[in-house]
Amino acid sequence: MTFGDSSRPSPDKSMNSMLLSRLGSIMHLMSGSFAVSALMALSTVVAARALGPEAYGVLALVLTVGRICERFIRFESWQSIIRFGTQEHIEHDPQAMGQLILLGLLLDIGCAWVAAAVMILGGYIILPYIGLDRSDFYLLLIFAPAIAFNITGVPTATLRMANKFKLLAYFQLFSAAVRLAMAGVAWALDAPVYVFLAIWTVAQLVNISISGLLATRELKALEIPNPLSFGVRGLTARFPGFMAFAWSTNASSALRTLTTEADTLLVGALAGPTSAGTYHITKRFAKVAQQVASHVQAVIYPDVSRMWARKRFADVRAVKTKIQFALGAVALGILVATAVIGEKGLDWLLGAKYDQVYPMLITQLIAVALIMVGAPVRSTMLAMNRPQVILMIAVAGTTAFFATAVFAIPAYGAIGANYAHIVTAAVNLLAIELSFRFFYRRNASAQVPETLP
Repeated sequence: MTFGDSSRPSPDKSMNSMLLSRLGSIMHLMSGSFAVSALMALSTVVAARALGPEAYGVLALVLTVGRICERFIRFESWQSIIRFGTQEHIEHDPQAMGQLILLGLLLDIGCAWVAAAVMILGGYIILPYIGLDRSDFYLLLIFAPAIAFNITGVPTATLRMANKFKLLAYFQLFSAAVRLAMAGVAWALDAPVYVFLAIWTVAQLVNISISGLLATRELKALEIPNPLSFGVRGLTARFPGFMAFAWSTNASSALRTLTTEADTLLVGALAGPTSAGTYHITKRFAKVAQQVASHVQAVIYPDVSRMWARKRFADVRAVKTKIQFALGAVALGILVATAVIGEKGLDWLLGAKYDQVYPMLITQLIAVALIMVGAPVRSTMLAMNRPQVILMIAVAGTTAFFATAVFAIPAYGAIGANYAHIVTAAVNLLAIELSFRFFYRRNASAQVPETLP
């Protein structure tokens, strides 16, 4: 048995049939994503109300330092595993799949340990520059285990390639519920900021443990040999191009991190911890919408990779376009719903101390809408084996973000970072859409008449 066998579209199925067959998976991921995001948003509300703007800003900045270090260094191994694992000569070879997963696992473990070390050492150095004190260093140590054991790339790839999207959708509910319950107890006990940080650490470790157990079970069910039973010698030679693809996706991810995570540190440095905390809250709420896009891509990405490998170019373009329209509609609906809730609704939820959340959330959601529309194109370009193009676009977007943010934040406060996100998302969307059309036409014009595999 191999990955994807249970639901791979047969040759006589149309592209629309494939999309319909994935609709249930998409619905599971969307419902699970909304549930997890709602629980995480409630945890954010509890922590914000319990700690107040300044102390919550400290919590947000420490969490951000950890996430930046982790996302800067990790190799997004799940993308590389899916990209290579959907090739027919690997997908149908259990030994090759086991070795491919081992290569991804080694990347995950090495990057996690390096990220934790960088967080501890680098975090100590930058604390005074982001609005914190050196006395806050112990908070970094509390959160470090969550970074050191963040081995999620291989479990994510395994479950996605095996089409276990229901598991992906719902297993995170448990850790999110644990976080919310513990945060509620801490609020009742008037606990200080380090207790909330410990709660976030425990919840993440629970989530990591569950994902690892589920992936291990799935490997056994698919009769994939234990990856740890293989030797490490010659792994990269066994999969030529794997590390080049991984380096490109790592660089692109690092650049995206500069705008999606380091922006909180920039707000803290230019406007202080209180503004950073308020800004972080708006990002947590806006992430509900953004996760919809990431989960829909999770369902479609393996199929698009197979289609492109089999030269079904027209189907790739059709899938990409339909998902863009669907995500655009979802983004518009979320914007309208937020406007209906209004400033009074958010003040009731968070308290009057966070009265700046509403305008910041609206502007953040505009940027997220542009990101959602562009997200399917990014996955399609990776399926087309164009990570270098994604990297160049990320460089352009990151440059646009900081060029805007360094002027907008001092002039307008924390909301200036949201203005910078809108500019960045628009630049990225335009560049990646034009790039897709160029490479699509080049491949389609050179294609012989399509034959289904």
